[in-house]
Amino acid sequence: MMSAGYEFPVYKRLDFDVVDGDGVRVRTADGREFIDFYGGHAVASLGYGDPGLLAAMQGQAERIHFQTNLVEMEVRRLAHADLASVAPAGLDRVFMVNSGAEANENALRLAFRATDRTRVVALEGGFHGRTAAAGACTHGNQKWYAFPRAPFDVTWVAPDDGDALRSAIDDDVAAVILEPVQGIAGARPLSQEVLQVARSESSRRGALLISDEVQCGMGRTGSMFAIDDSGVVPDIITTAKGLAGGFPAGAVIARSDLADALTPGALGTTFGGGPLACAMVREVVARLRAPGFLDRVLTVGESIAARCVTGPVVAVQGRGLLVGLVCDRPAAEVLPWLRERGVLAGGASDPNVVRLMPPLIIGESEVDVLVSALADVATSAPASNPSPPGGGAQTLPQGGDGDSVPSGASS
Repeated sequence: MMSAGYEFPVYKRLDFDVVDGDGVRVRTADGREFIDFYGGHAVASLGYGDPGLLAAMQGQAERIHFQTNLVEMEVRRLAHADLASVAPAGLDRVFMVNSGAEANENALRLAFRATDRTRVVALEGGFHGRTAAAGACTHGNQKWYAFPRAPFDVTWVAPDDGDALRSAIDDDVAAVILEPVQGIAGARPLSQEVLQVARSESSRRGALLISDEVQCGMGRTGSMFAIDDSGVVPDIITTAKGLAGGFPAGAVIARSDLADALTPGALGTTFGGGPLACAMVREVVARLRAPGFLDRVLTVGESIAARCVTGPVVAVQGRGLLVGLVCDRPAAEVLPWLRERGVLAGGASDPNVVRLMPPLIIGESEVDVLVSALADVATSAPASNPSPPGGGAQTLPQGGDGDSVPSGASS
């Protein structure tokens, strides 16, 4: 299989062509089928071919598929209201965009406008996007950032060091940006202490706390937003990926006083808040709010954690259906063997972590297949075996929002 000759050569792709999907499974042009435990970078929150999502998209497209943000649209107002209704108390104003990077870019801009300060505190292992400001806050960006300089100063803090975080937040800090569960780092949850320090010191110093929930939000951890379980309320939440179930969409959700300080033209977007995206956001939110839906996410996540310490897996980290399988060998050796057994998973910046971000509708029967495949890896591919089938040690590209990286690299 050859990639199209007209595309920039920036993705290292797997050796198959996906042509369709149904539920939690995808099929390839050469007849293979995979259970998608990667979820298209955590984007396919309701799986593939979901009747509700398709009906929402078709119904809106038949009415009107696009209009400018210069006109009012009921579907946009309703999507804003839906997001505000599921956000933490006090975060009730919404700005719709197209991606996680764009959401974080605008959240950071909002923080600098509100504080008139010069510095951001970010955590090692965090990924916030590849645009100028979001990329400046992404750890390990030296491999691809390319801009001659960052637009502001960034102080990096270890993700498990509450004392260092406390010391880093000073009177020149505009924002602290963090992922409550660090996705590309391998589904690594932040501790309650770190989240509480981030909140208390941001409040004390007059900085804004940004909870980046692009990957860990919208039900993925079994709560609407990952930070909900901590009792910590940020000033701004960003979300994207699974927000519209696979349609490009992102959002910044913030306190009213921050939004009220803006004037027309302070922020803007052409496609953000388009009617198709808004219709699909509404469907996703409605499904996440359905009785028992998030409980089921937690239950299946707990099952994965309890059952998947088998084969090459020595520990499981994460929360809900954002899971890191910590292996006794590089993930690049495990992933091809899983694919041979019909399981599609991904890597992480931690080279020994297999990352799982399946559709939120995944069930126990699919977990059965995963557990069996992992057990079979140990039998078929001992840790010393350097040559798994399927083209060698090729990992699924890591990340999303344009953050895919070559096999073996961190992001």
